[in-house]
Amino acid sequence: MGNRKTLVGKVVSNKMDKTVVVMVTTRRQHPRYKKYIEDSRKFKAHDEANACNVGDRVKIVETRPLSREKRWRVAEVLPEEAVTEILPEGSTEES
Repeated sequence: MGNRKTLVGKVVSNKMDKTVVVMVTTRRQHPRYKKYIEDSRKFKAHDEANACNVGDRVKIVETRPLSREKRWRVAEVLPEEAVTEILPEGSTEES
């Protein structure tokens, strides 16, 4: 299928029908000051099944223009990372 760009981002809005807004954050080093900077951009992506919810991590793939602003398609919803909760020593969690 050629060389299509793929990006990974977080869904920030799913209020439109079959469309999600994905925020992609990249880290780069400043050329002069060598400090790391986070850049973020928003992309509108086509979600055929309306499967994405706000907060999901998704992989988007470049595609032909689908509308005036939609040039990306949701390839897959990535699984959540296993987040382990670390408790201070000597404490117990009571629920």
